[in-house]
Amino acid sequence: MRKIYFLFIVLFSFSKVQVSAQSEFPSPKPLKIEAANPIEPKGKTSTGNALNMPSLVKDQPNIDMNSRNPVKMLPDEELVQAGTGMKIDPKVGPGERLNGSGQFFPDQYLGDVKSSGKFIGIVCRDHEYVDGDRVKIYMNDMVVEHNLLLTGAFKGINVDLQDGFNRLDFEALNHGSSAPNTAQVDVYNDKGELIYSNKWLLSSGSKATLIVTKESM
Repeated sequence: MRKIYFLFIVLFSFSKVQVSAQSEFPSPKPLKIEAANPIEPKGKTSTGNALNMPSLVKDQPNIDMNSRNPVKMLPDEELVQAGTGMKIDPKVGPGERLNGSGQFFPDQYLGDVKSSGKFIGIVCRDHEYVDGDRVKIYMNDMVVEHNLLLTGAFKGINVDLQDGFNRLDFEALNHGSSAPNTAQVDVYNDKGELIYSNKWLLSSGSKATLIVTKESM
C-alpha cells in the first residue's frame, strides 16, 4: 500500500514539473511581412514613408531616330547660307565704287600718232572731277611711271622712242571717289609741239593704249 502511494506521489510531482517547464516558454506566433510601398501598374509609387525621388526630366523629348538629323543643338530656326540672295554684276571690275553707276569701262584704244623726234613728252590731268585718280604708265611693256596722281594740272614724263612702233599703256590703278578713272592725255614732240590729245574713261585695272610710230629722218 505504501509503495503504491509513493509511486503516485512521484508521478504527480513529475507531471507538475513538466507542466511548469512548458509554461516558462512562450508559444510561438506567426510573423507577417507586408510590402512597404507596392509598385502600381502604371509605374507610380504609392504614398508612404519611403523616399520618393522626383523626376529630373519633366518633358520627355520626342526624337525620331529614323530622321536624318534627329537631334537639334540649336533653336529650331530657318538658317540660310551667308550671301544667299546677293547678286553680283560680272561687269563690275575690282574696286568699283559702291555708289557708282555699276557700268564697266574696259580697255580703251586711243589711236596712234607719228613723230620723228628722239623722245616725246606725255602729260595727263583729270579733266573732270578731281577725286584722286591714279595711273601707271608703261612704255613697250616697261614701267616708266609707277604711280601718277591725276590732278587738275598737267603732270607727266618724257620717254625715248625706239625705231618703229612704240606702245604706251596707261593703267588705271583706281577710280578715286567717283568712278570711272578719267583723264586727258596730251603728247608733245621733242620740239614742244602738241601732236596728240585724247581722253579716257577706265574702270580700275583697265588700260588705255596709244601707239607712237617713230619715223626716220
